[in-house]
Amino acid sequence: MSNSPEVVNLYIPLMKQLNMSWENIKNTPSHELLGLMKGLSEYNILHSFDGYTESDVTEMSRNKPEIRQQYADFKRAKNKYSGKKERIQSFKELIN
Repeated sequence: MSNSPEVVNLYIPLMKQLNMSWENIKNTPSHELLGLMKGLSEYNILHSFDGYTESDVTEMSRNKPEIRQQYADFKRAKNKYSGKKERIQSFKELIN
């Protein structure tokens, strides 16, 4: 086992949020653990702004500008799983 912080960032969420025991984690192949972490990350993004309106996010982003990017990630994920296509807002985005 490694002593790196990446290991802690992997095991603690699995144990706390997915209720996995240490034995379950040790017996699960690493590719499955990475898949569980990816799914947990997607879940957290999808539900990060539940209950907030657009105006709430605008108000919060005045004090913390990084919230605007988090909200954009939230909307992108919601559109991805709801089947809506993301609207291109500028010609520059179309080129990229």
